[in-house]
Amino acid sequence: MPVPRTPHPRIQIQAVEPVVDCGRYAVKRTVGEDVEVYATLFTDGHDTLAGVVRVQAPGVTRWREQPLEPLGNDRFAGRFTVDAAGRWQFAVAAWAARAEGPGERVGEVSSPTLAVDVDRELARFGSWYELFPRSFGGFAGVAEALPELARLGFDVVYLPPIHPIGQSNRKGRNNAATAGPDDVGSPWAIGSAAGGHDAIDPELGSWDDFAALVAAARSAGIELALDFAVQCSPDHPWLTEHPEWFNRRPDGTLKYAENPPKRYQDIYNLNFESADWRGLWQALLDVVVGWVERGITVFRVDNPHTKPVPFWEWLIAEVRREHPEVVFLAEAFTRPSMMTTLAKVGFAQSYTYFTWRNTKAELVDFIEELRAWSPFYRPNAFVNTPDILHEYLQRGGPPAFEARLVLAATLSPAYGIYSGFESYENRAVAPGSEEYLDSEKYEVKRRTLDGPLLPLIGRLNEIRRAEPALQRLENVRWLETDNEQLLGYAKDDVICVVNLDPLGEREGACVIPVALGLPPAFEVRDLLGGGAFTWRAGRNYVKLGPGKAHLVKVILP
Repeated sequence: MPVPRTPHPRIQIQAVEPVVDCGRYAVKRTVGEDVEVYATLFTDGHDTLAGVVRVQAPGVTRWREQPLEPLGNDRFAGRFTVDAAGRWQFAVAAWAARAEGPGERVGEVSSPTLAVDVDRELARFGSWYELFPRSFGGFAGVAEALPELARLGFDVVYLPPIHPIGQSNRKGRNNAATAGPDDVGSPWAIGSAAGGHDAIDPELGSWDDFAALVAAARSAGIELALDFAVQCSPDHPWLTEHPEWFNRRPDGTLKYAENPPKRYQDIYNLNFESADWRGLWQALLDVVVGWVERGITVFRVDNPHTKPVPFWEWLIAEVRREHPEVVFLAEAFTRPSMMTTLAKVGFAQSYTYFTWRNTKAELVDFIEELRAWSPFYRPNAFVNTPDILHEYLQRGGPPAFEARLVLAATLSPAYGIYSGFESYENRAVAPGSEEYLDSEKYEVKRRTLDGPLLPLIGRLNEIRRAEPALQRLENVRWLETDNEQLLGYAKDDVICVVNLDPLGEREGACVIPVALGLPPAFEVRDLLGGGAFTWRAGRNYVKLGPGKAHLVKVILP
């Protein structure tokens, strides 16, 4: 190796944190949070080192500096607060602090620049309610329901696709391959003579009605989330305008979508390997930006794991460059490597496997996996969806619904329910199926907000907003219980114990470890039922009815 032309830096900067995949992806934060920065700084010889964190906010050309403080053994720490949404940059700089003169920075070096993706708080914390507008009387009916949904404490109302629905190969009730004359079809079969992804279903109302809905949501303090499903019905305008954008069989016929054993004869997937892939990407970006300009800043993305990751990285970056307030939720039920990669490339939240995690061991392992992903992945724990009616709900009756609701609302900062959950809807189309009987995906229901679970939902949402401990994931501490059906956990000053058995009463001890730092005896306030009582470090007797829970707040002097 030849001798270098210039001297190499004598100061070393190593092990900079936080970092994701050696800096390939940004870490995630929400507005108002601190970014704790750590680095190892050292040099040969005996010079005293000093350093700073250099920070650049989005849209700002000037870098500002925050000091690094020594922790010992060459490790330094600093922090900065992110106060705006968008892409932030930071780097660590270090120098030898000699006595040559005030402010002298001898041998200064800097680390590679790292990124922080900053979202609004809604990307981390919020309560979601999913509804089909056609079951509430269209846009006008949804607008009328918004004040009640706001009173119940929901932050987001998520709408499945609101676009025109195709006629060709339209599905009938219960996913029948042939539709009757009065069948309304699946909203995910997007596109007809009335338009495609940039149009609205005339059955739901006019553009004026949609604008009124957006205004009503803003007035109620609720955000509307729109489904972004990258697929088309056989009647979508793109099939005639851009036939090259679609997958075809060897004989040249169009290939409909499949997710074995499910078949979607009413849907065609787009071909991301098309020769005109650039035109396709741009068209999809134009769709999203068009809805942002109409007041939609939250998107639930349908099956993003079946589209190329580079497309999502590009699209999300393009949207958020001009509209950093936009939040993307990934409906990605797939392998962990794909779920986490989608988060790394820009999705602010993701659906999770919470619905299928029902035992104590399953739930603990599930949350611990999410905690390991927390630098870049944020969960949204939907308790049910139009596609997922878990066996636990089918067999457990109302207590199962209560247990799952409390778990979702207290374990995950973001959670959601699909309408009908509050009314204990639990009839499957067939034994062993997770599909609803008379699924709302294929027919119109007559929905009203009067389900018997709504008071508990409203109370839990009220508690979530009042208790910062429930707005985070990384603060979960598991509590030992001597009954496998009792799941106990603490989140700072909030303690929860849930009976996972929807069919029977369970009792046992819940152990409060000394490591929690609580006094030998302390008062707790029952957040669900009211009243106060005394708990102690060590074993506390708990007895809970089927699916019931203790949710208490520690009261310290």
